[in-house]
Amino acid sequence: MFVEMKVSGLTIDPLTNTPIVILKDLEGKRAVPIWIGLFEASAIATELEKISFSRPMTHDLLREMVKILDGKVIKIEIIDLKNNTFFALIHLMKDGNVVTIDSRPSDAIALALRVNAPIYIAEQVIEKSRSIDFVKKGEELDKLKKEDLEDFLENLSDEDFGKYKM
Repeated sequence: MFVEMKVSGLTIDPLTNTPIVILKDLEGKRAVPIWIGLFEASAIATELEKISFSRPMTHDLLREMVKILDGKVIKIEIIDLKNNTFFALIHLMKDGNVVTIDSRPSDAIALALRVNAPIYIAEQVIEKSRSIDFVKKGEELDKLKKEDLEDFLENLSDEDFGKYKM
């Protein structure tokens, strides 16, 4: 079973300075943090802030290629979490056929935002994300208790997200 999510915002892991995209269900009751790279965070942030550039960035180019080839992104799904790594699929409609493409969640999310496609996450991924091994997320995390970081992430509110500055 899948749950529709929305990008609630971007934040920075206070210990590793790694960007995190926060997905929340449509009721705002459950959140899933996904650690992502700086370039992917920039791609998501520029779309959230509706910043345009004189030349297309990678995800803008991908959107245009899908459009020119008469395809349509119908949804993205975050389907698994293994060894602290999330896995996603992009579902494209082309000539009446649905094609699925393996993707990093950050790239799939950046594309979904650009084409207004829904974002889904598997229920088991939501459950697995509650037990992410935070210690592997950065060498400095051993200074904090795992529970402290989990509490920090679970209690983030919409107000905690300011403009993501690159």
